[in-house]
Amino acid sequence: MMAPLAEPGAATVEDVAVSLSWLAPAELSDAELARVLPWLTDEERIRHRAFVFERNQREYLATRGLVRRVLSRARMAPPGSWRFVKNEYGRPQLDPPCGLRFNLANHPSLVVCALREGELEVGVDVEPLARGGEVLEIASTVFSPRELAALRALPSAQQAERAISLWTLKEAYIKARGMGLSLPLQEFSFVFSAGGAEIQFTAALPDDPARWAFSWFDRRGHRIAVAHEVARGGRPAQVRCPDEPDAALLAGA
Repeated sequence: MMAPLAEPGAATVEDVAVSLSWLAPAELSDAELARVLPWLTDEERIRHRAFVFERNQREYLATRGLVRRVLSRARMAPPGSWRFVKNEYGRPQLDPPCGLRFNLANHPSLVVCALREGELEVGVDVEPLARGGEVLEIASTVFSPRELAALRALPSAQQAERAISLWTLKEAYIKARGMGLSLPLQEFSFVFSAGGAEIQFTAALPDDPARWAFSWFDRRGHRIAVAHEVARGGRPAQVRCPDEPDAALLAGA
């Protein structure tokens, strides 16, 4: 499926099928982060205390607070009522299920939650745009031969940005599949054109390109990539990513 290079335009609530929310942990006050602590399970509190560095503690609380607020808005439930389990590949999911699909992406400088109603999958990834050079250094180990050829054919000034696009799109796809790095990164490719990007698979990774749609957004110096499953015979969902951080957690609403 083709993903538009331009960000989606304004949409009404009714036609937005995939909704993104994001926060910058460094912008949250200690008091705002402290509100999250009572919502955590005992296991989550233990994990929070295990982080050595403050920035990782802030990232963890921001991520846990964000997903709980987003879910609570969708189902009018208290933020502390949500419980999560991991599938065999480590992907978090709701326990019990409630007709929502979500996915999280986190970095110390930005955390993101993708949410959609129904049973179709969604995946999201986030990386600082400044990491493009680092991704280029490992490109031969994570990109397919077709992706590498297209990347190296670009002017050198454009290669770092393309590398971040590829990395986040590939991560978003494997997260939507819920199988993590058990999926071989070099067995699928993103091919870019003036109209966007499409995914292609080798025979070693059977999947249908028409099953997936992709979007990407830049926020606060970060690339956010989204993969979402398309209903058989249907059209890609509209994806919304707000320009500003999620206000609900910031305000303690």
